[in-house]
Amino acid sequence: MRTLLPHDERQDVTLRPAATAKVWLGVGQEHETVAVPGVGLGHGDVLIAVELSTICGSDVHTVQGHRSAPAPLVLGHESVGRVIAIGEGGATAADGAALRIGDRAVWSVTVSCGTCDRCTSGLTQKCRTLVKYGHERIGPRWELTGGFASHVHLRTGTTIVRVPEALPAAVLAPASCATATAWAAVVRGAAGRSLEGMRVLVYGAGLVGLSAAAIAADDGADVTIVDPSPSRRAFAERFGAASAVKATEPADIVIEASGHAVADAIAAADVGGAVVLVGSVFPADPVPLEAESLVRRLLTVTGVHNYTGAELASAVGFLAGRGRAYPFADVVGAVHQLDDVDAALAAAAAPGAPLRVALNPR
Repeated sequence: MRTLLPHDERQDVTLRPAATAKVWLGVGQEHETVAVPGVGLGHGDVLIAVELSTICGSDVHTVQGHRSAPAPLVLGHESVGRVIAIGEGGATAADGAALRIGDRAVWSVTVSCGTCDRCTSGLTQKCRTLVKYGHERIGPRWELTGGFASHVHLRTGTTIVRVPEALPAAVLAPASCATATAWAAVVRGAAGRSLEGMRVLVYGAGLVGLSAAAIAADDGADVTIVDPSPSRRAFAERFGAASAVKATEPADIVIEASGHAVADAIAAADVGGAVVLVGSVFPADPVPLEAESLVRRLLTVTGVHNYTGAELASAVGFLAGRGRAYPFADVVGAVHQLDDVDAALAAAAAPGAPLRVALNPR
C-alpha cells in the first residue's frame, strides 16, 4: 500500500456530524460502527459523501469467508456520491476537467500509481502498488476506505467520473464494478472488430452478464444468455438477449460471467472465436483443457479482472446514453439503511436474491 503523506502535508477536513463507517471484523461477527470526525486529504485526494452503495457478490463472499480479506475492513466498492472536499492541488475527472465541490461522481475500485511498468503499459488495474476500495484494512488517517459508509476518502490515482444528475443512483452505483467490468469484457472479446451481426454467447445472467449482453446487443450483436434460473432468463430478455438453459449453436464471442461454466464456454466457441473469462474470481475446481481443440479452432482465451479508468468512463457513458433503453434501474431490489448492513448482506446472499441490494447512508 502507498505511504500516506505526513500529517503536516495534509489538508484537515472536519466533519460535523462525524462520518460513520460500518466495519467488518471477521466471519460470523456483526459489523461495528466507527465514527470518523475528520479526514486528512493528501494532494489530489477527494472526499465523497455517499449517496448509495450496492452490495457486490464479492462483498457477500468476504462476509461468508469464501475469499480472504484483511480485518477490520470497510466493505463496498459500488457507490455513487457527491464531492464535498478536495485536497491541495485539486483533482481531475476522467474527462480531463477539474473536479468541483458538488460534482456527482462514481470512481474506480482501484487506486493506481500511474508510473510503474504495468500502469504505463495500460494495466493500471494491476498496478504494482495497487490499492482497492472495499478491500483494504482500515488504518490511521484512512478509515473511510469503502462504500459501506457515509463518506469515502478517495486517494490520488483513483479514476473519478462525473455522472448526470438525472440518472438514478441504482443505475450508477454498480457502474464501478459490474458495468465497467462488463464493458471491459465486451471490448476484449471484440478485439477491435465490429460486433454487428456477431454471435455473442454470455454465461450467467448476473449483473455483469446482463450488462455485457446489453452492451453487445446495442452494438448489433446477436446475443444469447445462458442461465439455469427461469426468472433471470426472463429478465435477460429485457437486456436485448435471447435466453437459454444451454447453448445450442457455436458463437463468435463467448463471455463466461458466472464462474461455473468455463468448460462449456470454451466448448461453445466457433472457429476463430474468443472466450472471455470474467466470472472466475473465486476458488473452483480446475477445468480440463483440451489444447488440441483450442489450437485447431484457432481460439483466443483471455481473462478480464476489473478494468481501466477509460473503460469505467465508457461504461458510464453507455449508461447515460444508449443504456437508458435497458432496465438497469430495476436491478436493485431492496434498499436498506446503513445501520442494517448485516441484514442487507444476508438478503443479498439469500436464495432468489435480487441482482443487487443497496445501502442508503442518509
